[in-house]
Amino acid sequence: MGKKLTKREKVKLRVRSQIKGKTDLPRLCVFKSNKSMYAQIVDDAKGVTLTAASSKGTSGTKTEQASLVGKAIAEKASALNITNIVFDRSGYVYHGRVKALAEGAREGGLQF
Repeated sequence: MGKKLTKREKVKLRVRSQIKGKTDLPRLCVFKSNKSMYAQIVDDAKGVTLTAASSKGTSGTKTEQASLVGKAIAEKASALNITNIVFDRSGYVYHGRVKALAEGAREGGLQF
């Protein structure tokens, strides 16, 4: 567990050093656990979370749940007049559930 987690944390820090969420271009941050998927839109300039969504309480496969989380975060973002974001995959490989969340967010109207 330690070696893989350490590798992901290194990638996360490397990606995060290049990606900054601004007021006009916030950051969509992704976290996945073994059971759930979480996404939040963060304004790094102010240091606040603007909105968040998770897969808790949804049914279907994990990939379907991730897609629903992407659509839900896109709906919440559009309510706040956010259309353009920066995608932060948090060190995860852009494949599977992370990719499904990103595609769901794009279907919901977010551009990144």
